[in-house]
Amino acid sequence: MIQEVVGQLPPESTQQAVGYPSLFLLVALGALVPVVPTGALVSSAGVVALHQSSPFSLLIVFAVASAAAFLGDICLYWLGQRGVRSKNGSKWLRTISGRAAPERLAQAQQKLDEHGAAVLVLSRLVPAGRIPVMLACLLGRMPLRRFARGDVPACLAWAATYQLIGILGGSLFPEPWQGVVAAVGLTLLVSGAPAVWRKTRARFGH
Repeated sequence: MIQEVVGQLPPESTQQAVGYPSLFLLVALGALVPVVPTGALVSSAGVVALHQSSPFSLLIVFAVASAAAFLGDICLYWLGQRGVRSKNGSKWLRTISGRAAPERLAQAQQKLDEHGAAVLVLSRLVPAGRIPVMLACLLGRMPLRRFARGDVPACLAWAATYQLIGILGGSLFPEPWQGVVAAVGLTLLVSGAPAVWRKTRARFGH
């Protein structure tokens, strides 16, 4: 069944014309509303690009994903800044705050004090680490320009990491759909393992 669907896929030019804008919009949306599995999207796009004939497909996926992540981060930070400055706050700031556990926020604030904007790179790579660090930056009144300078390498590292996961999954199987399944599985494993580890440690009191 899956092989039949794959066999009926549109030509590469059509895939690219639809796929790149879709990837950009979904990754940017995922940065604004952290419920879209953006890592899995980038990994899947990496698999598809790996099996395309164009030598620039992987480079374009990397550029689109990192640019979309950066745009989403900047928009979310700007909205958060408006909430911090407002006397009544904002729904965006409340949304960000609701997704950051108090202990994670405290850790993020400590690391931000110690290492500055360099923490943004690590926060993008650690699952569920982006929002606490962004909130710590907002509460610390970090200027948007300084946040943007730190977020550029963070988004580049994030896009490269998840694209590499896609390339790894895609290189293991001859068919693109098999690589996509493997890449999504690897992405979910990478994203979910830290949360499972924290719950396990908390259950056994360590």
